[in-house]
Amino acid sequence: MAETVQLALAQWQMRPLANFRALAAQARALLNQADGADLVVFPETFTFSLLSAQSGWQQCTACDLTRVAQYTDSYRDFFSTEASRRGQHIAAGSHLVLRGGRYFNVGHVFVPDGTMRTHAKTHIFPGEAEWLTAEGDDLAVWDFGFAKVGMMICYEAEIPECATTLRDMGAEILICPSYTFSEYGFWRVRYSCHARAIENQVYVAHCCTAGSPGGPVPPGFGRSSVLTPCDVPWNAEGVAVEAEANVEGVVRALVSLDALRANRDTGAAPTHRDRRRHAEVYQRWAARACHGESASGSPTGAASHVAP
Repeated sequence: MAETVQLALAQWQMRPLANFRALAAQARALLNQADGADLVVFPETFTFSLLSAQSGWQQCTACDLTRVAQYTDSYRDFFSTEASRRGQHIAAGSHLVLRGGRYFNVGHVFVPDGTMRTHAKTHIFPGEAEWLTAEGDDLAVWDFGFAKVGMMICYEAEIPECATTLRDMGAEILICPSYTFSEYGFWRVRYSCHARAIENQVYVAHCCTAGSPGGPVPPGFGRSSVLTPCDVPWNAEGVAVEAEANVEGVVRALVSLDALRANRDTGAAPTHRDRRRHAEVYQRWAARACHGESASGSPTGAASHVAP
């Protein structure tokens, strides 16, 4: 296992496209900037730009965003070829995929040996329901040799159980492809990603989609970053690298797995270990909450009395 891993985040600016070749050219330019990185990360559903390649697209509704699923084979063939040609692991964000008559928001990682890993988003953001996407029901951690990597797609970062499960499965790096429709949404995901980095003592690569080609495609707001626990040996704010907001480009960070492992053992805040120390207590609290009791055993909502 390598001591250091170079991450490259390809922040994407959506724009009108004439065809899939135009998207491939845009992606290839970003991959050229990410040359030499161990893992390149693209954002969530950046392929929505492809809706603009279809006739009458500006009169489409949000439901019509599922039409980009017709490009699934082209998307997979392109990134599989690029991963093999470049000898890089490419987390090509996510893309809507048709499975069994339903559409899923599926994250893809393409490996240099020609294989592919996928993750179907398990928690759909309420605003995403208009796309008529179904939810996945599984999580996985992939050992790529240089690191153990898990994926949480955008809103999943706001669900702590997703990251906790991935950390329990051995993840050291969590990649978070993201597409948020406002600055409010961006900060919800960004702060959630940082909380997940601190509480699970992992690196989080938060990669964002920005802009819009127009029509029914919501404008994205984003500022990609690689986040660390707020502890020595990293900087105090826990931001290894950060992109310029809403500007297309690639940012890189060289992260140390040895430092991460040492932090888990001897850091000032061994958060993940200490959370596990009281697992039985949490279960007791949860059981009481289910029965309408507070953690102290009193009914919830009951008045508390403080001695004068």
